[in-house]
Amino acid sequence: MPNIAVAECFCGHKVQLKIKCYYLNRCHFLQNLMLIEWLSFLLIGVFAGLSAGLFGLGGGVIVVPALLLVLSWRGFNSDYLMHSAVATSLMTIIVTSISSIYSHQRHANIDWSIVVKLSPGLIIGAVFGAYFTNLLTSDLLQFIFGFYLLIIAIKLWLPEPQADNNVLVKRPALLGAGTAIGFISALLGIGGGSLTVPYLLFAKQTIRQAIGVSAVCGLPISISAALIFMWTAPNYLEQEWMTGYIYWPAFLGIIMTSLFFAIVGAKLTQKLPMKRLQQLFSFVLLTIAMCLIF
Repeated sequence: MPNIAVAECFCGHKVQLKIKCYYLNRCHFLQNLMLIEWLSFLLIGVFAGLSAGLFGLGGGVIVVPALLLVLSWRGFNSDYLMHSAVATSLMTIIVTSISSIYSHQRHANIDWSIVVKLSPGLIIGAVFGAYFTNLLTSDLLQFIFGFYLLIIAIKLWLPEPQADNNVLVKRPALLGAGTAIGFISALLGIGGGSLTVPYLLFAKQTIRQAIGVSAVCGLPISISAALIFMWTAPNYLEQEWMTGYIYWPAFLGIIMTSLFFAIVGAKLTQKLPMKRLQQLFSFVLLTIAMCLIF
């Protein structure tokens, strides 16, 4: 403080002016940074919504790698980048699942008897998956997610599985399947649609029923896992606008656009060549997968 007083005595208003300019420039820089950050989250929501509407994939396949990039750019703790991306993605799935459930229920696409049998396993699996995620490094999580995207990219080129055995919708089978689906979904920050739909198609369910049930399954998975991610993050990770691993500005920005563009994507399925789009999207996922793995 004495040094500032001496400087002011010798230089008059010049020092004060320089200090004011410094803080004004810093303020403008932070405002621009926040604007870019919010625009990034809104854009992520656009692509996540379109992918959900067009291909029936949960937004997690887009949200997680995109958030990884933005949070890394923002200087988040590198040891927990993937944890924050996964947890925030699951939080967005809570909102999108509710919207999707409402839509599918209006068209009577949800078999609630299957949902009831699946849900206990989904919750158990999601809780253990979220806890297990804390034992993994961010780099290992990134590799696992990249490998998952690689599988999804290949799957988009393959025909849907043929109906085989309705024993798979009995309670014991659904409990086991739900636990596995919940565990993997919590680990990767996804709603589980890419796992649930093929399983139900293999269990002699129609495509409409499979997608409808899958829409509901995202809700117990995301709520259970998100709660665990809120409570299990290390204390030193806490920073402004975060609860546990969940970064609220990202959550708000993504859902603001994803809900609307999911509807747009669903409508575009009636007008665009879906097979060609799926193949193009698979190349995008393949590129992202290679970046995450290597």
